Amino acid sequence: MAMSLQLCRFSTFSDRSLPEAFAGIGVFRCRKPLSVRCSGESESSSSSSVAVDSDFDAKVFRHNLTRSKNYNRKGFGHKDETLELMNREYTSDIIKTLKENGNEYKWGNVTVKLAEAYGFCWGVERAVQIAYEARKQFPEEKIWITNEIIHNPTVNQRLAEMEVKDIPIDDGQKQFEVVDKGDVVILPAFGAAVDEMLTLSNKNVQIVDTTCPWVSKVWNIVEKHKKGEYTSIIHGKYSHEETIATASFAGKYIIVKNMAEAMYVCDYILGGELDGSSSTREEFFEKFKFAISEGFDPDIDLSKVGIANQTTMLKGETEEIGKLVERTMMRKYGVENVNNHFISFNTICDATQERQDAMYKLVEEKLDVMLVVGGWNSSNTSHLQEIAEDRGIPSYWIDSEKRIGPGNRISHKLMHGELVEKENWLPEGPITIGVTSGASTPDKVVEDVLIKVFDIKREEALQLA
Repeated sequence: MAMSLQLCRFSTFSDRSLPEAFAGIGVFRCRKPLSVRCSGESESSSSSSVAVDSDFDAKVFRHNLTRSKNYNRKGFGHKDETLELMNREYTSDIIKTLKENGNEYKWGNVTVKLAEAYGFCWGVERAVQIAYEARKQFPEEKIWITNEIIHNPTVNQRLAEMEVKDIPIDDGQKQFEVVDKGDVVILPAFGAAVDEMLTLSNKNVQIVDTTCPWVSKVWNIVEKHKKGEYTSIIHGKYSHEETIATASFAGKYIIVKNMAEAMYVCDYILGGELDGSSSTREEFFEKFKFAISEGFDPDIDLSKVGIANQTTMLKGETEEIGKLVERTMMRKYGVENVNNHFISFNTICDATQERQDAMYKLVEEKLDVMLVVGGWNSSNTSHLQEIAEDRGIPSYWIDSEKRIGPGNRISHKLMHGELVEKENWLPEGPITIGVTSGASTPDKVVEDVLIKVFDIKREEALQLA
């Protein structure tokens, strides 16, 4: 059950507060003892993650964590056999046929056009494969995972069947007291926040880190912001696991979900002289109360800013936000001084960009229907759906074949998350369907969806015969 939090202190100048794996290696670079928040009345009863103060050096901690004996991010030597197992479970003969025929093929009166880039990206495949390896390496140990490995229900269910268990959550707090010394804990593809990593390192567990290298690249960027005393403007969703992790490595930060929120921030910087969308300081805090760092002061902390992003956001929007912020700082401080007030690095994930570019190309084709297949909590998939909706194509975002039926009915999500049902979603007669899938979606899930489509059209043909 949830336990109240109280403040306790550990001295960072002695090995007494460090797990065995870190004894004597100087994990922390602090000017004063590190304050952490602990659950319960004693150090040993900690259940939720610790909270670190501003003197904690996350970069040094992560550097030493990755070199400890209880940490692994490269697998355990079972790559070939785990990839073979994944191929059996997740590949598709239908997708193979499409790829062998220029990404277009006709089954009966259904022509399917597949996006040039779709489905499992390298980072996702790597994360799942390492998780499979972990179970192979530790067949008897308890294995936990701090969040879904990826945003796909099929893959997450498969790991659950392998007895990879989620860290339980009570009242919004992860209950880490279930994890014992000697257990194995997987960090998902989105990464984990610094406080969670610190909690796990203190427990002396085996950490299996599947964080996508593109995500950790963004962590390095916000650490550069912090070192240069720039506030990180993070284009992302404040409740998304990846953004939570990224923010934990930043110094001062504010998270903006879209162009409208970025415009509001820039208007505030210019005192309401951009478009008048911003308001008072109090309303600023109310609007971004879940999306700013502790102690954030918009009148001070927005004088030097850097851009970062959640890697699965819409590429074009991230670029436009960066340009908007740069123009804002030029207007406020002068073109000649902009480099003292604005920095930007490219943190767009290649796989995200490739899938979005392929989607923009696909929606230029003559399509009757668009199918977007991917987890309903998948950010990158939502943006693929957004591209189709903006183009005006009837587009249906589903996470599995279970959303189709009975009959010619579909339950699907729109780009902003609304769940809707539609009868007779497939037009009568010959049709052309565009298909894409999110970066966390196995080909087998897409195949199962298309088989449902073929079944509906086959039944239609029989009724008309």
